[in-house]
Amino acid sequence: MEKLFNQTINTLAGMVDVRARKHRVILSNVANIDTPGFTAAEVRFDNELLAAKDVRMARTDAKHMTVKKDGQGSVSYDIRESPDQVKLDTEMANLSENQLLYNATVEILARKFRGIQAALRETK
Repeated sequence: MEKLFNQTINTLAGMVDVRARKHRVILSNVANIDTPGFTAAEVRFDNELLAAKDVRMARTDAKHMTVKKDGQGSVSYDIRESPDQVKLDTEMANLSENQLLYNATVEILARKFRGIQAALRETK
């Protein structure tokens, strides 16, 4: 069963979770835009890379990002407060980008399941 549902599906599911969390943080920033003293929060990833459990990457250039693993194969992220005030234009741009990435991740996950479904149909 592990061969059928490999680490890719777990990683993609984690990415969908992260995108949903980021969406909530951005909406919180927009909702509190008029709150005195409120500063923007943001979701950050270790080295801007989602670390997967069984991914083997070679760092062949000094400009390549390094891979950090959290030991569980799940996505590692945290939410940090920014010293900046909330800017509506920035938050709306972040929201649009996050929505596009969310949709792309869901589409990749759907294609993965369609591929599994096709493989199962062929074995009947």
